[in-house]
Amino acid sequence: MPKKTTIIGAGNVGSTAAHCCLRLELGEIVLLDVGADIPSGKALDLAQAAALEGHEARIRGTADYTDSRASDVVVITAGVARKPGMSRADLLHTNISIVEQVMSKAVEHSPQALFVIASNPVDVICRVALQSSGLPASRIIGLAGLLDAARMRAELAALAGVPVHEVQGVVIGEHGENMLPLPRLATIGGIPATSLFSAEQLEQVSQNTVSGGARIVSLLGYSAFYAPGMALALMVKALLGDSKSIMPCSAYLKKHYGAEDIFMCVPVRLGAGGVEEIIQLELNAEEKNKLSASVSNIRSGVQQALKVTAG
Repeated sequence: MPKKTTIIGAGNVGSTAAHCCLRLELGEIVLLDVGADIPSGKALDLAQAAALEGHEARIRGTADYTDSRASDVVVITAGVARKPGMSRADLLHTNISIVEQVMSKAVEHSPQALFVIASNPVDVICRVALQSSGLPASRIIGLAGLLDAARMRAELAALAGVPVHEVQGVVIGEHGENMLPLPRLATIGGIPATSLFSAEQLEQVSQNTVSGGARIVSLLGYSAFYAPGMALALMVKALLGDSKSIMPCSAYLKKHYGAEDIFMCVPVRLGAGGVEEIIQLELNAEEKNKLSASVSNIRSGVQQALKVTAG
């Protein structure tokens, strides 16, 4: 049987993720939202696009969770998107209630699925999803570092004047203002970025990486969706294909990176079991100090979120 992925939320991110999954030929896609018209219309449009793109489109749009039954992967993009001047934390209260309801229905129909969460603030929302669903932590993965690393790679490629596929970069920590780009570990054509650029240039790359999402919001008036959609599709591909790929994602930490009982972006190995391994990077003292700000901010958000759910 072909693999099945349900994407909940047919907005810009969800529909773009669906398009990317179809182009990667990842099996059957169910695009689900609160009303049937929008997901059905977008599914029809994507099926027609497939005729031009040269692949088979196995997609349906729906508002009925029974159509998601027995999904292998469930991607959650549902929630309120960021607007200019909003931080990811500003979305917390609204998106908590949305994701709790979505998780409950999705788990009911696909109790063995792997869950990929894109709703912001993603590190905190993942922890709420864990609490409310009772699923093993390894089966809940947040979109974070793969997207942030793509922004870093794009910045470095522009600076170096090379194709972006020649650039590798790592970003860990909170998916937010306290994320930690690691230019020390970045490479361009296999050459350390620190050998090619000054500390000042790399600091600017880091700052542009951190502000990358906010810059898009300020220009468009709404959140990015092309890069997040592709990042989600690549995560789905790794999970469905049991590829054991190493990529930075928001994962549950238990005595990793000085963190306990929170989700945070770190390099992980993704496969059929979800998060199958946490990769522990050796950080220097400055990086550890900066990462502690991410841990503290996420922990504070989790405490606030759990009070909301308890209330």
